[in-house]
Amino acid sequence: MTTLDRWTEAACAELGVDPAEVSARTVLDLARDAAHQVERPAAPLTAFILGLAVGHGQPLDEAARRLTDLTARWEAPES
Repeated sequence: MTTLDRWTEAACAELGVDPAEVSARTVLDLARDAAHQVERPAAPLTAFILGLAVGHGQPLDEAARRLTDLTARWEAPES
C-alpha cells in the first residue's frame, strides 16, 4: 500500500466518505491538466470544484471529462 493509498483511506475515514467513491487517478489526471494548461494553482482549485460538482450530484467521470476538455481549450492571456 502506498502513502497515497494510506492517506486516501485515512482522509475518507475522517470525513465519512466511502473510499470506493474515490478515483485518485481521475482527480490526479485532472489536476495535472489544470496545472499544465492553466497554471499550477489551478490544480487544487479545480480538484475542489470537481468535488463540489460531484457533491451536487454530477457524475465524477462526466464532470472530470468536462473540466479536462475545458483545460484543453484554455488559452492563457498573452503577456
